[in-house]
Amino acid sequence: MGNIILTGDRPTGRLHVGHLVGSLSQRVKLQNEGQYDEMYIEIADAQATTDNSGNIQKVKDNIIEVALDYLSCGLDPSKCVIFLQSQVPELSDLTFYYMNLVTVARLQRNPTVKQEIIYRGFQNTLPVGFMTYPISQAADITGFDANIVPVGDDQLPMVEQTREIVRTFNRLYGDTLVEPEAVLPENEACHRLPGTDGQAKMSKSIGNCIYLADSEEEVKKKIMGMFTDPGHLRVEDPGKTEGNPVFIYLEAFSEERHFAEYFTNQETGEIEYKNLDELKAHYERGGLGDMKVKKFLNYVMQDTLRPIRERRHELEKHIPEVYQILFDGSAKARAKVSKVLDRVKKAIGLDYENDLELINSQVQKYAELHEAQEQKKKR
Repeated sequence: MGNIILTGDRPTGRLHVGHLVGSLSQRVKLQNEGQYDEMYIEIADAQATTDNSGNIQKVKDNIIEVALDYLSCGLDPSKCVIFLQSQVPELSDLTFYYMNLVTVARLQRNPTVKQEIIYRGFQNTLPVGFMTYPISQAADITGFDANIVPVGDDQLPMVEQTREIVRTFNRLYGDTLVEPEAVLPENEACHRLPGTDGQAKMSKSIGNCIYLADSEEEVKKKIMGMFTDPGHLRVEDPGKTEGNPVFIYLEAFSEERHFAEYFTNQETGEIEYKNLDELKAHYERGGLGDMKVKKFLNYVMQDTLRPIRERRHELEKHIPEVYQILFDGSAKARAKVSKVLDRVKKAIGLDYENDLELINSQVQKYAELHEAQEQKKKR
């Protein structure tokens, strides 16, 4: 069957730099390497409605934002299929069939679901649709026969739950579904970037994100206000780099060329810091101020985001064409999932139209019944 990739995002806001290092860069790399047979990128608008039922406009407005972010980061619709989840209703059918393979208790133990429930403040207001998010994601993955799923750390429990559903289904109904593997970013710092305020997770609602679409001024302002080591009060004080958001971002984004470009003395040609290890060492022994490190991070982030920002600016002039990419991709996605759904229904035994054995058995059953009735009348 070959290598098939499925990944995506909920359109509840613009994408940020955590998405870039956590999955987007990996998707573009996989796309450009071409070592796969099919690649599907989902904008999960249907799933996004589960906790936005009172504000569907938010979901609708952010579909184009996510699509623009995708394309500006380098995802190419000639090499991958970008589609809308809501336009592939067969995925809902698969979700329904898989619901019978998972217990409520198992869903409640899913670490990602537990964290999201706490984060969103759900108690007695928890929507059933949101609770079944892992089942919906399993339908998304298996609906495309995907065996490769690029994710961040927070999505690993979701992929593992998909694997469990696949095993249960195949045990009950025969070898039908493909068991996927999660692919994490190679750079460990990219698995999950902290918020600019030092919190463990970037959050659109808290506003501790650097968005891919942020202007140069907005990026600079956010970086200069970033949380660092609270014990590093004076330049001469030793500082901690572990758990320090500024250095975590540098781990994720900086390259050796950045050090040569930024820290080279124009008069002597000497490089003050050749790599991140040297910069860290100076900060840890003291004598290096937060502002100098932040200015360097701003330089790195502007270099990273500038081409993305420029491509997005051009794409914003062609909104109808961007929507058409989504519509065309959704049609391709639906054709793919329809075949998988047919296979699933056949395995379960729900493909009545093609079940000649069932039809013939019922013909025989009622023929015998009528024959018995006729014989009874003759007596």
